Amino acid sequence: MVQPHLIVLDLDGTLLTDEKVISEKTKRTLLKAKDAGHEVMIATGRPYRASKIYYHELGLHTPIVNFNGAFVHHPLDQNWQTVHSPIELKVVQEVVESLNRDQFENLVAEVMDDVYVQYHDEKLLNIFSMGDPRVTTGALRDYLKDNPTSLLIQSNEKSVPTIRKYLADTKAELIDHRRWGDPFPVIEIVRHGMNKAVGLSHVAKDLGIPRNRIIAFGDEDNDLEMIDYAGVGVAMGNGIGQLKNIANEITKTNNEDGIAEILIDRLRL
Repeated sequence: MVQPHLIVLDLDGTLLTDEKVISEKTKRTLLKAKDAGHEVMIATGRPYRASKIYYHELGLHTPIVNFNGAFVHHPLDQNWQTVHSPIELKVVQEVVESLNRDQFENLVAEVMDDVYVQYHDEKLLNIFSMGDPRVTTGALRDYLKDNPTSLLIQSNEKSVPTIRKYLADTKAELIDHRRWGDPFPVIEIVRHGMNKAVGLSHVAKDLGIPRNRIIAFGDEDNDLEMIDYAGVGVAMGNGIGQLKNIANEITKTNNEDGIAEILIDRLRL
């Protein structure tokens, strides 16, 4: 009999197809894994409000890692020790004040599931509207009063390297930042030291599952630490080269049931 494993799933580009759904084969395989006594959890850069639909679709009962590790909680257990590691408001204010107006299109700060948007933009608001958050529009310096879980700078291709160099030169001990490429250039900022591996280690310890029995799936640079941490780190076929270089295994793409292929083989499902 295979010992209980912890299966960790990134969402976009991993668990979800390009149509943002869980395929029938992958869903069936994950449910079979749960029935066999394995634990299944989500670790995503998304906020909880934009990931809970998939949490409930899979019938999960585990903690979830959101905001790339900056927010870890248990949706079904209020007594579980929630971990929220936001950025200091003062640091965010300094970053915002350092930006020239021609360097960015918009700014978005999230305090868990509350959204603060500098400039009203229907396209941007559509992206952040999943889960029906409370949205405040206006200058962040006037409306943002709490330490934010994350800050997003919607920039332009020309300015991204300049902004990231400034952040690296002046705020390296306080914040970490990553680049999104889709649907437009975005720099995501979280508190220094926050990544999915930090959240995963917290959950794995709580569940009593050692690293050698963790199977984690990802596709992007925000999965690097998690894939490196897991006993079996799996890069999706559609994943970036850097992730494939450090992964223990490379599977098929998110549109080809890559997750199911590995689990059926590894866990003898």
